[in-house]
Amino acid sequence: MMYETKPRLIWMILSWNIYLYDAVHISAKNTLVWGPGLDARITLPARYFFVQSVDKGNNNITESPGEDAFQVKITSSVSERLRAWVQKLDRHDGSFIIRYRMVASYPDLTIEITHKGKHVANSPYRLQEGVYHETCFCPESNTVKWEEAMKCPLKYSQIQEDLAPFGQINLRELDKEAVKRFGTHHALCHYSIISNKVYRKTYGQHVGFAMFMDNILLSLARKVVLPDMEFFVNLGDWPLVKANSKPIPILSWCGSDDTFDIVMPTYDLTESTLETMGRVSLDMLSVQSNTGPKWRDKLSKALWRGRDSREERLNLVMMARKNPQLYDAALTNFFFFEYDESKYGPKAKHMSFFEFFKWKYQINIDGTVAAYRLPYLLAGDALVLKQQSPYYEHFYKDLQEWYHYVPFSRDLSDLEEKLKWAIANDEKAQQITKAAQEYTRNNLLSEHIFCYHWILFKEYAKRQVTKPKKHQDMEHIKQPDDRDSKCNCLKKVHDEL
Repeated sequence: MMYETKPRLIWMILSWNIYLYDAVHISAKNTLVWGPGLDARITLPARYFFVQSVDKGNNNITESPGEDAFQVKITSSVSERLRAWVQKLDRHDGSFIIRYRMVASYPDLTIEITHKGKHVANSPYRLQEGVYHETCFCPESNTVKWEEAMKCPLKYSQIQEDLAPFGQINLRELDKEAVKRFGTHHALCHYSIISNKVYRKTYGQHVGFAMFMDNILLSLARKVVLPDMEFFVNLGDWPLVKANSKPIPILSWCGSDDTFDIVMPTYDLTESTLETMGRVSLDMLSVQSNTGPKWRDKLSKALWRGRDSREERLNLVMMARKNPQLYDAALTNFFFFEYDESKYGPKAKHMSFFEFFKWKYQINIDGTVAAYRLPYLLAGDALVLKQQSPYYEHFYKDLQEWYHYVPFSRDLSDLEEKLKWAIANDEKAQQITKAAQEYTRNNLLSEHIFCYHWILFKEYAKRQVTKPKKHQDMEHIKQPDDRDSKCNCLKKVHDEL
């Protein structure tokens, strides 16, 4: 009996080793490569594409094959040495993000992706039509062509809902009403886009956030010719147009159930898009490669850090102090409430966002309005428990409870119950986490942020029944001075406009 069992055991071990070898043995031919960074027509602040390692059996590899599994080389026919920063991000699930931020324009690029000296998928990829860097003013006048290249959807349900009350927009009436109602006690910005140039006037004292709106408008105008239009932007946190008042179209970064504001992607998400590989470290790509240890090795507690911008945050910290086995929650700063160390414990030091994903569960609680960290939490490798809220960002209504996140009541009364459910249902919690990651990868990356703004402006402009104009007291917000001689579309575009 022992004699018969031993060869069988040896065969099983050999078979398992063969399986493991195949699972990590990358097939250069079968490996998948895709993304906007392979299309010359798509200009993003940081271009990027994805590499999914696939084995010889045509199965996706789901563990990291190692940072050096793939080699990437980007060159141009006019220069072997590209003026660009290239970065490879390991997503630790068998896939990689390759991103590159250019500081010069080139007539062509060749992107080579290899594994152990062999070209991967359809490498080399050749971008032939002129590849422009971010500050190159080269807008596409054929807007349909640009939309198709970007793969912009025909519509967004949130935009349709937000614009539904505004079938016709009389700009002269809007000018008067917006300034009358919100021009004194709120931070408000009046924009005019005329011949693809940006003009604005601000109202109120705290208008520094106008730079975020300036930046996305200027960046978008460098890529596609914007329609002539006038609109008002709310630069504050809270949406302005109450449901019990006459609705007027005001653009805001946050919406709520009891207001008529038209919601845009938040300034935080938009700025991280514009500054990817620039002055910000946290963006929707970088977070995907900083998701902490493997699921089984994460701390089985719920993490939260933040300031005291809502009473429920204080209540959460007090709950956590009573149940340290379930929560790791602490306040980093006090501004709205009186600090009482005996109740809330010592202030916590600020923690890098990339450190968050050492914990398996993340709690998302509103701040003054919606907590703008939610996109990054959903993109990471942790289960998000989200407070029910009347506030929302532009994408919230796409999310499904119990599919993308676990909801808990606004007063936190069932948070402990939901957290214990997650701990007891580990496999389901991981499935929800993966669905959230998938959603962000398909809906909240750079091209999606540009598309959302574009479709919003296009649909808004269609509703204008009076002619947009540049008002005399408006400031011209100029494009950055680009001295790149290879940005040869510049004169042609100015002539066309």
